[in-house]
Amino acid sequence: MTASREAEQLTAYAELIRKWNPAINLVSPNSLAELETRHIADSRQLACIASGAQGSWLDIGSGGGLPGIVVAIQRPDLSVTLLDSDARKIAFLRTAIRTLALGNCRAISGRIESSAPAHAQNLSARALAPLDRLMPYVQRHLAKDGTAWLMKGRNWQQEIASAQHGWDFHVTAHSSLTDPEAAILEIRELERHD
Repeated sequence: MTASREAEQLTAYAELIRKWNPAINLVSPNSLAELETRHIADSRQLACIASGAQGSWLDIGSGGGLPGIVVAIQRPDLSVTLLDSDARKIAFLRTAIRTLALGNCRAISGRIESSAPAHAQNLSARALAPLDRLMPYVQRHLAKDGTAWLMKGRNWQQEIASAQHGWDFHVTAHSSLTDPEAAILEIRELERHD
């Protein structure tokens, strides 16, 4: 994909969020002014960090499609699935997929804990839940040899410590470019303690 095509799609995506946001609150109204510099930039850096990712990608609790839609734009070689339980957000995601002509992306409605295991090679989540609460969802949907890409805020170190009480995993923390106190956690080899 050309850089200009990618830029066009990201601009069109931002316009869609701004258009739909007053009705269904895809991002916090207070942060809408930072849509490109914070929300989309966050998702773009994830796609760059995960540049070696291959196969299927599942974005859980997709909401407005951050980071899933951005990953689908930047990585047309990946098969991206967006999962959310809110029917209004699924309607938005399907509209975005259609408008942006993302043939590698689909949105499905369902609850994370009751949807059929996806066995995804890659799994992402942004601003969904604390790490210890996310781990059962990650384990349910991630392939055994897969990688989870979890975008965490300023408490990421405490979240790791808390999650280690119930889980074994290998984690690499990538510094966030948009918030020096935040991180993108690359998690592999996840197993619950016996």
